[in-house]
Amino acid sequence: MECKKIIQSIPNDKMVVDQLNRASLSIILNIAEGSGKFSNADRKKFFIIARASIFECVAILDILHDENKIDTSLFKNQLVISDQISRILFTMIQNLK
Repeated sequence: MECKKIIQSIPNDKMVVDQLNRASLSIILNIAEGSGKFSNADRKKFFIIARASIFECVAILDILHDENKIDTSLFKNQLVISDQISRILFTMIQNLK
């Protein structure tokens, strides 16, 4: 996801920028932390949180798009990338059952 570029392009909305920054970091950090766990249950928990953070990012991007703060092509591109990452995490979660 190109969240860092989006964050830099909308400096006037501090609350949304902060939330998008935290949600996008949460994806990466929870995947990393889950990968370091030994039990499947622990790994699964962190991968589920990472996937939920993807949905949070998409919701924020949707709001930004509706407010014309990001353009449609960037928004659609981010939806595709988010969907791909979400599907990968979903498969990883399913494989841990």
